[in-house]
Amino acid sequence: MCLICDRIQMIKKGENPFFVKELETGYVVIGDNQYFKGYTLFLHKEHKTELFQLDPKTKAKYLEEMALVGEACSRAFGAEKMNYELLGMGDQHVHWHLFPRNFGDLGEYGVNGNGPVWWLPRDKMWSEDVMIKGAELEELKSKLARELDLLFK
Repeated sequence: MCLICDRIQMIKKGENPFFVKELETGYVVIGDNQYFKGYTLFLHKEHKTELFQLDPKTKAKYLEEMALVGEACSRAFGAEKMNYELLGMGDQHVHWHLFPRNFGDLGEYGVNGNGPVWWLPRDKMWSEDVMIKGAELEELKSKLARELDLLFK
């Protein structure tokens, strides 16, 4: 089983502390590390490795929901720009990374503080200093859940 399938099983058992909301095609979770405040993932419910493996109706719905999750992130966390990534070479299960961004948030690692999230050194992005837990995690989840509830009435 893959890491994302494991995380989904945790959600189903009520054991995933990062879980925010279940949608028709996937699960919204706050990222474990929060260098970019509000970093969120949207995990597809089925174990598929590629978007093209989804039937057309499911794929369209998943992409529609992903865009709305991005809108909710932007609103909840005051993003000036959203970054979206669907990679999958590490965790081969269809999932989106949604990064709320603000101009200059890369500091010395960007051009005028700007650029893609991956310009940030891995040791900074995944540092224990930016691991989220406790009251801060609950606050981020609450903000995002509130905006998701408004968009998914």
